[in-house]
Amino acid sequence: MTQPNSAPDPQKLQDIAADLIARARRAGADSAEASVSESRTTELSVRDGDLEDIERSESLDAGVRVFVGARQAGVAFSDLSEHGRSLTIERAVAMARLSPEDPFSALAEAERLCTNPPEIAMFDPTQWSPEELEARSIEVEQAARAIHGVSKTDAAFASFGQGAAAYATTTGFNQGWRKSMFSYGASVIAERNGAMERDYAATAARRPGDLRTTLDIGTEAGERTARRVGPQKIDSGVQPVVFDRRVATTFLSALCGAISGPAVARGISFLRDKLGQPVFAPGINIIDDPHRDWGHSSCAFDGEGTVNRRSNLVEDGRLTTWLLNSAASRQLKLAPTGHARRSMGGAPGAGPTNLHLEAGSQSREAMIGAIESGVLVMEMFGPSLNSNTGDWSVGVSGYRISKGQIDHPVSEITVAGNLMDIFARLVPASDLEFRGSVNSPSILVDKLSVGGL
Repeated sequence: MTQPNSAPDPQKLQDIAADLIARARRAGADSAEASVSESRTTELSVRDGDLEDIERSESLDAGVRVFVGARQAGVAFSDLSEHGRSLTIERAVAMARLSPEDPFSALAEAERLCTNPPEIAMFDPTQWSPEELEARSIEVEQAARAIHGVSKTDAAFASFGQGAAAYATTTGFNQGWRKSMFSYGASVIAERNGAMERDYAATAARRPGDLRTTLDIGTEAGERTARRVGPQKIDSGVQPVVFDRRVATTFLSALCGAISGPAVARGISFLRDKLGQPVFAPGINIIDDPHRDWGHSSCAFDGEGTVNRRSNLVEDGRLTTWLLNSAASRQLKLAPTGHARRSMGGAPGAGPTNLHLEAGSQSREAMIGAIESGVLVMEMFGPSLNSNTGDWSVGVSGYRISKGQIDHPVSEITVAGNLMDIFARLVPASDLEFRGSVNSPSILVDKLSVGGL
């Protein structure tokens, strides 16, 4: 239902941000930036059809980074009273005066600021009442419990939240934005012959119309859980491995960590010498799109207020760019890329927004059908990555693939390899769906070390 709009007001936050940077200048800072955010979230959970918990959270937080010459300091705080603002700014400037000089840290140049931000749909005014949250939670739980083998509910939940934020600098930037988020899901337990397994399914979107149905989510949670009961171990060896799209995003996250400008500038990336070179197979494209309507990480400008745009991080298999904020671009002597990520009260990092690996032409079913003996990975835990070499290993569970068919569940196995080799060999399936900030189709790697018995 749509209720009178009482969502956080971006203009109020812009006014607070403007006041904070003005105070910083008066306190002796040569320049400053301020971030302010406000959020309101309601989450409800049920178990066995009964209300178990309901929680309402509200927050109003701010962060300030000040510069005195080439020295900087940042502070995050939540006391936005007159006294709280004055005390925080005074302390931040005092800290900056005692900090070591950093020749690369400064606000983004004024000419790079986004003076005409694009309009991006990120806010839906719909508000879910506690009764509606409870009804959706129960619907998901009922769908999951209807699956044969599912015996218990760990938790079924629904939530909605609204938030707003603002960012201002002494170089003349001051913009605000508003976002919403809706979600529901369930985690359930299945039993057979004394063996128990747990799994889940959930959906989240910035507007209710983009959510998967409660029946779909509950059914997926139940079926995923029931199929996992009675896992077996398998022999070790080098085998083809298919990664379900829910876990295949791990490789995109690892890529972004390796092409992060700050990591490259420090020389701690296994891709530090690969800019402009083939890293993936021909035909592979990985895209970052900050301006996608209703995207989970959409933003009209980057975390330093500069222009951002859709870009191919990997194009036809070739690595095209680093993810640069202003400090990393100065250190590497490269043009900024608009990939700064805001940090409340600290120096900005660098990273993607709405990231996805383009789908391939072959279905996941066809990939599995061509495998004589292999593994389908459905869940990962305890990953280990050497940032300098790309050596990677992770504990996984999933299913044995035998003669082109999904056979029995497997667990307590390890998959390992080097990400340079994995990137070069991975093949995307055709099942891409946009469900979060990082999205990937299922992927096949034809040869990976699998550790079992």
